[in-house]
Amino acid sequence: MRGKNIIIGICGGIAAYKTPQLVRVLKKAGANVRVALTDGGARFVSELALATVSQEAVYRNIFPPADTPETDYTHHISLGEWADALVIAPATANTLARLAAGLCDDMLTACFLTLRPGKPVLIFPAMDGQMFLSASVQRNIALLEKQGCLVFKPESGELASGQSGTGRMPEPETIHTHLEEALHSTQQESPLQGRSIVVTAGPTREKIDGVRYISNYSSGKMGFAIAGAAAKRGALVTLITGPVHLETPPGVKRIDVESALEMHAAARTFFQSCHIFIGAAAVADYRPAAPYERKMKKEAEEIEITLVKNPDILAEFSLQKSTKQLAIGFALEMQSDIDNARKKLESKQLDLIAFNFFDRKTSGFEVDTNILTLIERSGKTTELPQLTKHDAAERLLEVIEKQYGSKSPLHKNSR
Repeated sequence: MRGKNIIIGICGGIAAYKTPQLVRVLKKAGANVRVALTDGGARFVSELALATVSQEAVYRNIFPPADTPETDYTHHISLGEWADALVIAPATANTLARLAAGLCDDMLTACFLTLRPGKPVLIFPAMDGQMFLSASVQRNIALLEKQGCLVFKPESGELASGQSGTGRMPEPETIHTHLEEALHSTQQESPLQGRSIVVTAGPTREKIDGVRYISNYSSGKMGFAIAGAAAKRGALVTLITGPVHLETPPGVKRIDVESALEMHAAARTFFQSCHIFIGAAAVADYRPAAPYERKMKKEAEEIEITLVKNPDILAEFSLQKSTKQLAIGFALEMQSDIDNARKKLESKQLDLIAFNFFDRKTSGFEVDTNILTLIERSGKTTELPQLTKHDAAERLLEVIEKQYGSKSPLHKNSR
């Protein structure tokens, strides 16, 4: 905790009276603490009290008074970038909704949006038990957890309403313990921290005419999960995706494309400057040679469509990579033919390939789970059980960190 920069976000709930003590506990542990106070929070605890215990100015308004230095107009950005963690205690139902919706109308929500990828966000809701259990609040909590926030269930006990039940904010010492644990889990800097990673995801669409195309069943879920897992580790992630209906993971730069040629062009733009290229997209092998601009009429009994080969994006870039770059691919097979995956690893000179057995119900396209076998350049093979695609992405990133973290491609001075 010593030397860590912590933002305490305080919202308008009666539990806000505990936060000056929380600030004192964290200061005593050696942390640097700054407070982002909402208008509601200011009704329960004074700026003077918080400034006194934190020994820092209290942040409330995105727009400072007109007579302040010009640089103060960016403090809503610099405060989020300064922090090693954001603790919101207490968090009201209103603030949970604003955070989940991505609103940015005060210093607390601005800090939430500008916090660097991989930095922990701890949220401690405190409210009436029925409010906490309502469908709306639970939906917002689920959205925040999906973004990687740590949302802690309120404790049970006597509430401000005089009733007893779930809704109390934990004591400052308990919050301190949770924060220590969250910081400990992230203090071992990932070898991917600050590394540039390009991930391709989803299908491509190859135009037949103005309304028809050739494509496949890829949902993009695996590639998006990989991009999100890499961003959590502090990597600078560019996600090049075909047409999918998925939300962009937090901290990820997204580029939407449609065809294989568009994906090839986008990948070429970023490949030279990246450290790791992960080809998780299901790129069409062929495209119509001469697509019609308009809709073809249903006149002939048969039509012939001439197909030409698309560029092999992964192979092309892997064969061009420098000694400081890594190329990782996927091999989707409908049979348990792991030897074919090994051949792809060798022919494309990949550093790692994920053998992906296709099963409509448990693994591969469209479903939320996957069964992967990770084959490394050294020959080492890691068989993963059936996992959610998010968990499979975490395991893949762990292998990349473990096997390549100490080698030159990921050294701090490698690029």
